[in-house]
Amino acid sequence: MLRLFYYCVSPQLLLLRLFHMLHCKCNCFPWKFNVNTITLPQAQTFSLPAPLPQWPQGQGFASGIVNLGEIEVCRVTGFELVWNSNVIVEMRKAVAFYKPVGIPDGFHILGHYCQPSYKPLRGFVLVAREVETCCSSSETSDICNHDKLPVLRNPLDYTLVWCSNVGSNKEMPTGSGYFWLPQPPEGYRALGYLVTNKPDKPNLDEISCVRADLTDKCEPYCPILDGSSIIPEFPFWVWSLRPCDRGMLGKGVSVGTFYCSSCWNMGEELPVACLKNLNPMLPAMPRLQQIHALIEHYGPTVFFHPEEVYLPSSVDWFFNNGALLYRKGMSRGEAIDAAGSNLPGGGTNDGEFWIDLPSDDSRDFVKHGDLESAKLYVHVKPALGGTFTDIAMWVFCPFNGPSTLKLGITSVAFSKVGEHVGDWEHFTLRICNFSGELWSIYFSQHSGGKWVDAYELEYMDGNKAVVYSSKGGHASFPHPGTYIQGSSKLGIGIRNDASRSNLYVDSSSHYELVAAEYLGDDVTEPQWLQYMREWGPKIVYDSKTELDRIINVLPLRLRNSFNNLFKKLPVELYGEEGPTGPKEKNNWIGDERW
Repeated sequence: MLRLFYYCVSPQLLLLRLFHMLHCKCNCFPWKFNVNTITLPQAQTFSLPAPLPQWPQGQGFASGIVNLGEIEVCRVTGFELVWNSNVIVEMRKAVAFYKPVGIPDGFHILGHYCQPSYKPLRGFVLVAREVETCCSSSETSDICNHDKLPVLRNPLDYTLVWCSNVGSNKEMPTGSGYFWLPQPPEGYRALGYLVTNKPDKPNLDEISCVRADLTDKCEPYCPILDGSSIIPEFPFWVWSLRPCDRGMLGKGVSVGTFYCSSCWNMGEELPVACLKNLNPMLPAMPRLQQIHALIEHYGPTVFFHPEEVYLPSSVDWFFNNGALLYRKGMSRGEAIDAAGSNLPGGGTNDGEFWIDLPSDDSRDFVKHGDLESAKLYVHVKPALGGTFTDIAMWVFCPFNGPSTLKLGITSVAFSKVGEHVGDWEHFTLRICNFSGELWSIYFSQHSGGKWVDAYELEYMDGNKAVVYSSKGGHASFPHPGTYIQGSSKLGIGIRNDASRSNLYVDSSSHYELVAAEYLGDDVTEPQWLQYMREWGPKIVYDSKTELDRIINVLPLRLRNSFNNLFKKLPVELYGEEGPTGPKEKNNWIGDERW
C-alpha cells in the first residue's frame, strides 16, 4: 500500500508567517512589506507511483495534442511561481499563482493557473494554436475556417481586477499580486487571467483570446481563495472553473484557468469562458485495445469490509440462481435467463416491472452474493469535451444490508431499515487523454459522491488505486474509516464503515466492458443493460418504530434534542424505491455529481 500526502512547510514560509504576525501586532496591513528579499519555494510535484506504460497505438490518444476542430490544444504542466497569497492569509488557506512555461512552438497562452499552496503541484493549463480546416465533405464543411476571423487574437487592453496591497496608501510595491483580465476584441472571449508581481500592465502578446463561436460557458464551482475577511472593504475571491456543458455529450473543455472577482452574484455570466470541442470524431478518445490497456494498468482493487455478509456477484450468477421478474398485477414471478434476454428492454422506469430474490429456500443464499463470480461492469465515455475519458466501474450486489445509526459515540444497528434487493454502486476513473495519466477517481456514495485527486489515493501494485466498499451499503471511499451520512458535525447519521480485508475484487482482471457508445458497434451491450426498470421491489420501512425504540432508551433531557436531530437523517431511512440499473442513472449520460 502507498498512501501519498504532501505538505511543504519551509523555513522561508515560516519566516513569512512571522512577519505577518509582527505586522498584525502593530496594526499595519501585513501585505505592505516588501517580500522581494525572500524567495518563495516552488511546491513539490506529484507523479504516479509507477511509470506509465507504452500505450497501444491508435488515433490521437495520449499523443499530447487534442484537435478540437479549428483549434489544437496542448496540455502544459510546467509552471513558474508568480505570487503566493501566504503573505496575506494563513498558510493552510494560501493559494499559489503560476505562469505556464515551456510552451511548444506555435501555441499561445490562454491564462494562468492557481492551486492551494499546501498541495503538490499537479495541474495544467491548455495552450492553443490555430489549425487550418476545410473539407469538401458536407458533414464537416461547417468548420472550414478560410473565410472566418482568425481563431486567436491578442487582447486590446487589460483591466486590473485586484491587487494584494489594495487599501494601502503606499506606492504599489513589487512583490504584490496583480490580477489582470484581458479585454478581448469584438467577437472574441477571454479564457483566463494573468497574474503579475508588479504594477505594470502585461504585454498584449502575453495571452490570446479565442473567437467566441469556439468557446462555451463555464461556471465557478469550488472556492480556492477567500480574501473577504482580510480586507472587508475590498473583498476578493478566486474559484476553480468547469464547463457548464458536461457529461458524455457535453462539448465544454476545461482550460485549467481560474475565475477571480471582487463582486460576483450567482447566475451572472462570467467574463471568461472555456473552449468547445467542435470535432465530432473525438480523436483523442481511446480505442478498444487502449481501453483494455488502461483498465489493466489502473483497475483498482475493491476491498469489502471484513464483516461484510452481503457480497457482490456477477449478474448472470444472480439470474442463474433464481432471481425472478415480476409484473404489476401478477402474483408469480418469471425466471430470468442468464443473459437477461427475457427482461423488457428500453422504455423508462414506469413501475410495471421489478426484479426480486428467489421465492424458495435459496432466497437467503442468493442474498449473500458470490465473490468468486463478481466482476466490475465498465462503461467508457468522453468527459470534458473528449479531453478526458471517464471509466465508470459498476459493481452489483444482490442485496443491500440494514443500516447502522451513529449517535455520537453510540451506534445502534437497525433490523430492517436500509435493506433493499439489487444494489448497484460505482466509482469512476478519470483519465487524461493528453497523456493517458490517471487524473482522479470519483467515489459514489449513495445519493452523492466526490472526486479525489490522484495524489490523495492509496495505491497497490503500481498505479492501481484502492477502493473501499462500505459494510452493508457498498458505498465507495478512498480510505478506511467510519463515514457519516447525515450530519458529521453533530455526529449523527448512518454509519459507513470501510476497511481492508481478504474480501476483494481486482477490477484490473475481473471486469466486463459493457458500453462505450462513441466506439459504435465495437462494444456490444448485454441485454440486461437495456432493462430500465427496478432491480428490487419497493420497500417502506417501519423506521418510526425503530427510532422510537432508540429514543425511549435515552435520558428524558436528551429526547427532544435527538428528535430534532433525526430530522437531519437521509431520506433513505424511511423507505426505498427499488434501485434502477446503471443505464437509468443520471450519470450514465450526464456528469458525476460534483
